[in-house]
Amino acid sequence: MNETINFEDFVKVDLRVGTIVSVDDFPKARKPAYLLTIDFGDLGIKKSSAQITTLYTKDDLLNKQIVAVVNFPKKQIANIMSECLVVGAVKENNVYLLSAEHRVPNGSCVS
Repeated sequence: MNETINFEDFVKVDLRVGTIVSVDDFPKARKPAYLLTIDFGDLGIKKSSAQITTLYTKDDLLNKQIVAVVNFPKKQIANIMSECLVVGAVKENNVYLLSAEHRVPNGSCVS
Protein backbone atom coordinates (compact mmCIF):
# COMPACT_ATOMS: atom_id res chain seq x y z
CA MET A 1 0.00 0.00 0.00
CA ASN A 2 1.18 3.51 -0.80
CA GLU A 3 1.33 6.44 1.57
CA THR A 4 -1.97 7.29 3.30
CA ILE A 5 -3.73 10.36 1.88
CA ASN A 6 -6.67 12.38 3.10
CA PHE A 7 -10.00 12.85 1.35
CA GLU A 8 -9.00 16.30 0.05
CA ASP A 9 -6.09 14.66 -1.82
CA PHE A 10 -8.39 12.09 -3.39
CA VAL A 11 -10.96 14.60 -4.67
CA LYS A 12 -8.21 16.42 -6.58
CA VAL A 13 -8.01 13.42 -8.94
CA ASP A 14 -10.61 13.90 -11.69
CA LEU A 15 -11.64 10.42 -12.87
CA ARG A 16 -14.09 10.36 -15.78
CA VAL A 17 -15.71 7.83 -18.08
CA GLY A 18 -15.06 8.22 -21.79
CA THR A 19 -15.64 6.23 -24.97
CA ILE A 20 -12.73 5.21 -27.18
CA VAL A 21 -13.57 6.56 -30.64
CA SER A 22 -10.37 5.55 -32.44
CA VAL A 23 -7.45 3.20 -31.85
CA ASP A 24 -4.21 3.44 -33.79
CA ASP A 25 -0.91 1.60 -33.64
CA PHE A 26 1.76 3.72 -31.94
CA PRO A 27 5.09 2.46 -33.33
CA LYS A 28 7.08 5.41 -31.94
CA ALA A 29 6.32 4.42 -28.34
CA ARG A 30 9.20 2.71 -26.48
CA LYS A 31 7.02 -0.25 -25.54
CA PRO A 32 4.17 -1.65 -27.65
CA ALA A 33 1.20 0.70 -27.26
CA TYR A 34 -1.93 2.03 -28.89
CA LEU A 35 -2.79 5.66 -29.43
CA LEU A 36 -6.32 6.09 -28.13
CA THR A 37 -8.69 8.93 -28.97
CA ILE A 38 -11.33 9.19 -26.23
CA ASP A 39 -14.58 11.17 -26.15
CA PHE A 40 -15.25 12.68 -22.70
CA GLY A 41 -18.47 14.48 -23.66
CA ASP A 42 -18.45 18.12 -22.51
CA LEU A 43 -14.74 17.79 -21.60
CA GLY A 44 -13.95 17.11 -25.26
CA ILE A 45 -11.81 14.61 -27.12
CA LYS A 46 -8.49 13.59 -25.54
CA LYS A 47 -5.60 11.41 -26.68
CA SER A 48 -3.69 8.88 -24.61
CA SER A 49 -0.99 6.29 -25.14
CA ALA A 50 -1.79 2.93 -23.57
CA GLN A 51 0.45 -0.14 -23.24
CA ILE A 52 -2.41 -2.61 -23.54
CA THR A 53 -1.57 -4.43 -26.77
CA THR A 54 -1.13 -7.87 -25.17
CA LEU A 55 -4.71 -8.17 -23.88
CA TYR A 56 -6.72 -5.98 -26.26
CA THR A 57 -7.08 -5.75 -30.01
CA LYS A 58 -8.05 -2.52 -31.73
CA ASP A 59 -11.52 -4.00 -32.35
CA ASP A 60 -11.88 -4.84 -28.63
CA LEU A 61 -11.18 -1.22 -27.72
CA LEU A 62 -13.22 0.68 -30.29
CA ASN A 63 -16.40 2.09 -28.65
CA LYS A 64 -15.37 0.71 -25.24
CA GLN A 65 -16.08 2.95 -22.26
CA ILE A 66 -13.05 3.34 -20.01
CA VAL A 67 -12.02 5.30 -16.91
CA ALA A 68 -9.24 7.90 -17.09
CA VAL A 69 -7.65 10.67 -15.05
CA VAL A 70 -8.35 13.85 -17.02
CA ASN A 71 -6.67 16.53 -14.91
CA PHE A 72 -3.00 15.60 -15.18
CA PRO A 73 -0.87 18.00 -17.21
CA LYS A 74 -0.23 16.93 -20.81
CA LYS A 75 2.78 14.65 -21.19
CA GLN A 76 4.98 14.16 -24.25
CA ILE A 77 5.02 10.49 -25.29
CA ALA A 78 7.21 10.05 -28.38
CA ASN A 79 5.63 12.35 -30.98
CA ILE A 80 2.24 12.96 -29.30
CA MET A 81 0.95 14.81 -26.24
CA SER A 82 -0.90 12.45 -23.94
CA GLU A 83 -3.86 14.36 -22.46
CA CYS A 84 -5.23 11.81 -19.98
CA LEU A 85 -4.21 8.64 -18.16
CA VAL A 86 -6.32 5.55 -18.82
CA VAL A 87 -6.54 3.48 -15.63
CA GLY A 88 -6.60 -0.25 -15.09
CA ALA A 89 -5.76 -3.04 -12.72
CA VAL A 90 -2.31 -4.59 -13.13
CA LYS A 91 -1.75 -8.32 -12.86
CA GLU A 92 1.45 -10.04 -13.99
CA ASN A 93 2.51 -7.01 -16.07
CA ASN A 94 -0.84 -6.89 -17.92
CA VAL A 95 -3.23 -3.94 -17.62
CA TYR A 96 -6.94 -4.74 -17.35
CA LEU A 97 -8.89 -1.58 -18.18
CA LEU A 98 -11.42 -0.24 -15.71
CA SER A 99 -14.83 0.52 -17.16
CA ALA A 100 -18.41 1.22 -16.15
CA GLU A 101 -20.64 -1.82 -15.65
CA HIS A 102 -23.44 -0.09 -17.60
CA ARG A 103 -23.19 2.49 -20.36
CA VAL A 104 -23.08 6.02 -18.88
CA PRO A 105 -22.80 9.46 -20.51
CA ASN A 106 -19.28 10.37 -21.64
CA GLY A 107 -17.64 12.64 -19.09
CA SER A 108 -19.45 11.07 -16.12
CA CYS A 109 -17.54 11.51 -12.86
CA VAL A 110 -16.14 8.51 -11.03
CA SER A 111 -16.33 8.82 -7.26
